[in-house]
Amino acid sequence: MSNDSNQVENRHRGDADAHRANPKLKASEWASKLIGWWNPRAFVVLRFSTYLMAIAAVVWLGYEFWRLLFQTTNMGAIDLRFFHTIDGAWFVGDPVYPAYGFATYPPASFVILWPFVGWLSFEASRWLWAGTTIAAITWLIRILLRESGAESTIERRFIALIPLAVYATGATIGNGQLIVHILPCLIASLLILRQSRVTIWGDILGSALFLAALVKPSLTAPFFGIVLFGIGRIRPAIIIVIAYILVSLFSLQFQAAESMTLMAQWYANTQAAMVNPSIFENSFGNLHSTLHALGLGAWLSAASLSLLMLLLAWIALYRHGDLWGLMGVCAIVSLFYTYHGWYDHLLMLIPVIALFRIARQTQSPPKQRVVSGILMAATLLSTIAPGGLYLFPSPLREIYIAGQVGVWIFVLLFLMQQLASTYPKPNGIAGSSVR
Repeated sequence: MSNDSNQVENRHRGDADAHRANPKLKASEWASKLIGWWNPRAFVVLRFSTYLMAIAAVVWLGYEFWRLLFQTTNMGAIDLRFFHTIDGAWFVGDPVYPAYGFATYPPASFVILWPFVGWLSFEASRWLWAGTTIAAITWLIRILLRESGAESTIERRFIALIPLAVYATGATIGNGQLIVHILPCLIASLLILRQSRVTIWGDILGSALFLAALVKPSLTAPFFGIVLFGIGRIRPAIIIVIAYILVSLFSLQFQAAESMTLMAQWYANTQAAMVNPSIFENSFGNLHSTLHALGLGAWLSAASLSLLMLLLAWIALYRHGDLWGLMGVCAIVSLFYTYHGWYDHLLMLIPVIALFRIARQTQSPPKQRVVSGILMAATLLSTIAPGGLYLFPSPLREIYIAGQVGVWIFVLLFLMQQLASTYPKPNGIAGSSVR
């Protein structure tokens, strides 16, 4: 067996022996035994998994990059084509919201998108998007490798392959969607803002990255609760709000209609999209699709707002908890509180890394480590390319969806329980003063 294998096995065997020697953990003896059973097999399982993930990544991403760059039908880079059209129309003064019913992005998003789609032909934008996508994936992998705590070579290969082998990455690339670009900006922003060393330049950089991630606010807005309460100071939140307002005001100058009229048109488009049947053909397992299926469409906005307020209150209570745990909860809530396409499921990378970190913490109870490992494996199996949403026929498709959503709910509850039990509620709700 290789030195890498011995390193993984010896570390985990030592962890299991330590847990069995601790009388306080007798109730988790079964978990220690399971860890002991897993340790000698970990290297082989991880190596086999990396082979399968590498194959899935090559095939899936190869096909999706072909869709992005070369497919000439409407399905080729379909969302990037739409972004290119509406962004170009916005900056020449055409009335975007009345003309494009699916233009549900707020004015600030057009400014943030402009460097990618606003100044080139569509064909040139496809190549620019491909290049920036590769850069964003590389950046994301570097973040995950550093933050996961993976030490051995096989663990690092496994972590590096996760964002390449899940179906959401390929779906994002083929459609020309935004989540691959958003995710590293979002994670890096919160890591910078949460670091112990506080500087004005760090706050500006972290806030700028969060502002970039707000190109799709329906995806990233739930994470603002961490900025508001989980950073320990209010300055970054103020910077982000002011900067977003300024970018929005700048964007509004390119349209002939009055600002209030434009905002009313944008709001009308978002409300119409919520009840559009075609939206829910590609959206499932979230609050909107569930209420839509139950015929309760009138409650969509109220339900989403209520869930966000509950999340905000929960973050305020446990704001000193592990950042990856907080981000993991926000990621799942973000997928649940409104409709999203399957490409946005890339957000599940955050709870996967949060679970990995818990599973390899030797100071954590064996039961918690085992449960986190099982949930991580189940989450990966539910998100590996090419996914079952378009692969399986009915009723297997519905069974797959129900199982996937069920796993994600268990992950959400587990992460919330971990934060609640490991990090007791601090006194008071409000964050510290401005620095």
